[in-house]
Amino acid sequence: SAVRGSSGGIFFNQGEVCSAGSRILVEQKVYDEFLSGLSERTRTIRVGDPLDPETYMGPVVSDEQFDRVMSYIDIGKDEGARLVTGGERLGEKGYFVQPTIFADVDNSMRIAQEEIFGPVASVIPVKDLDDAVRIANESAYGLAAAVWTRDVAKAHDAAHRLKAGTVWVNTYGATDTRSPWGGFKDSGFGRELGRQTLDLYTEYKAVWISLK
Repeated sequence: SAVRGSSGGIFFNQGEVCSAGSRILVEQKVYDEFLSGLSERTRTIRVGDPLDPETYMGPVVSDEQFDRVMSYIDIGKDEGARLVTGGERLGEKGYFVQPTIFADVDNSMRIAQEEIFGPVASVIPVKDLDDAVRIANESAYGLAAAVWTRDVAKAHDAAHRLKAGTVWVNTYGATDTRSPWGGFKDSGFGRELGRQTLDLYTEYKAVWISLK
């Protein structure tokens, strides 16, 4: 489901993933229902020892990153986003951050525009597909995006218009060594994986010879 996929997209590996789905754009007609489901699922996430098979989310990588994530949570509060769940340190030992959801986020807010690299989701209401694509593309980054829809035409339309190197439909995070990986805009240039990765290791030479 969209709730499950969106949750995994941001909280997998504590959000410390280059392609983490930190902005979640939801149509207004299902916004409250989606937010309720996402919040409920988030509250069940087990945070703890990453070596414990029952753990879903471990600590962030360092004290520096912990401070960075917590500072962004403060920024989100100051910017006027609505904290729905999480937002606090978990325990007194280790760098554990509660999985956090901000609702009613405006795309101009720093928590929507800057890479937090932690378990912090920004849920943004949108009017329709056109609005969603416009907002999604209003970012300096363009590594990955996902579309959740049962409408195949909408899926193709969105995938075509989204300025992202990878677009998933009704899933999140799937990769394959045969598929090129890379981003648009500030997410870099060139591609890893797939046949296209050979270009990164190839120096092409053009030789022009006049036969006159």
